[in-house]
Amino acid sequence: MISLDIGSIEPEAGAPPADRIVSGAPLFKTWNVDERPGGLYAGVWESTPGKWRVQYDEWEYCRIISGVSIVTQDGGAPRRVGPGDSFIIEPGFRGSWEVVETTRKEYVIRL
Repeated sequence: MISLDIGSIEPEAGAPPADRIVSGAPLFKTWNVDERPGGLYAGVWESTPGKWRVQYDEWEYCRIISGVSIVTQDGGAPRRVGPGDSFIIEPGFRGSWEVVETTRKEYVIRL
């Protein structure tokens, strides 16, 4: 069993590619707790406010720990997510992710 305790992990800094940013200047922190051969990742991700275009080629399970975001699939209704919300984003998802309040989520990604 692996704990998602990030207290001893140094986060990786990041941001969306400049050509995908719609508004703001979002900055990411990622604590990758586990990585397995074949493309399986688990950890914690955080972003400051902003909005950007997203394209998922992987499967991702998310659980929001804190903050508020709005995830919108192209052609779909915006979905507001906050603490305690969990969801799966499937490969092929195209749309936008808007962080309204700095958001932290736990994730499991499978390529």
